[in-house]
Amino acid sequence: MKIQTVACLGAGTIGASWAAYFLSKGLNVTVQDIDDRQIAAARAKVSALLKDMEEKKLLTQAEREAAAERASFTTQIAEAVKNAQFIQESALERYEIKQKVLEEVDANAWEGAIFSSSSSGLLVSRLQGYSRYPGRVIVGHPFNPPHLIPLVEIVKGNADEAVVRAAGAFYREIGKVPIVINKELPGHVANRIQAAVWREAIDLVVNGVCSVNDVDAAVCNGPGLRWALMGPNMIFNLGGGDNGMESFLGQFAPSFETWWADMATWNQFPEGSRELLVSGVKDEMGEKDLKDIARWRDEMLTGLLKLRYSS
Repeated sequence: MKIQTVACLGAGTIGASWAAYFLSKGLNVTVQDIDDRQIAAARAKVSALLKDMEEKKLLTQAEREAAAERASFTTQIAEAVKNAQFIQESALERYEIKQKVLEEVDANAWEGAIFSSSSSGLLVSRLQGYSRYPGRVIVGHPFNPPHLIPLVEIVKGNADEAVVRAAGAFYREIGKVPIVINKELPGHVANRIQAAVWREAIDLVVNGVCSVNDVDAAVCNGPGLRWALMGPNMIFNLGGGDNGMESFLGQFAPSFETWWADMATWNQFPEGSRELLVSGVKDEMGEKDLKDIARWRDEMLTGLLKLRYSS
């Protein structure tokens, strides 16, 4: 079954970005949020994102105009899901809200529709427990902003394998890079890796090793450049030369074990660290505005993605 009709439930930052992306891929999209004020905001966000995609040459003017015509908006979940083949839910990260959404979806959606939650931290098994059709419920966690970043983490829990495969195929068909997470755990995969790196980055600042600015410079001008191309395992596989990972482990495993033994293990922010981070990023920003930095980030991401996926 080729998916042509999508419902986006919740139209905040993530939901609106998802909606713009789905529209840009030729899909019919119904966007839902809780009241007329939120819907007005959603219309403006989706329109602005589509215009931004045109300016970045991800869409032509004609494609952007056609995408806008395929969008509809409603405050009613029942209206949004009644014809949907795929439901991308991006409501607030609270179990009681997800439960209400799933109950309405169960009552009004086609039984074969896939329900994919954008949740970054809630357990998929608990979400599945709210549904009469748990086999069709998955987590499809994007990286922000979804209209630019390809990664989608599919957490399957107790979902039907056919549903997991179909969701993965759908995401791939529209240009996403899905991974399947077989065991649910807090933070999924990518955020756990980010959290581990950030803890060490904070610890270096707290202990006076270097500034916030220098930590960020070390990442984005060093390993971050390679991370945009390949993951740590393949990077170190290449680092082993002709014998790959086996050689790398033989040569560098003792060094890594020494570093790990000396690294931070705390699980609560150290005293004073929050203040250091706030002042540090202000110094790093200088006279720049947050909106300007975000705009620059998205422009660079667009260029990087074009390079990354054209080769």
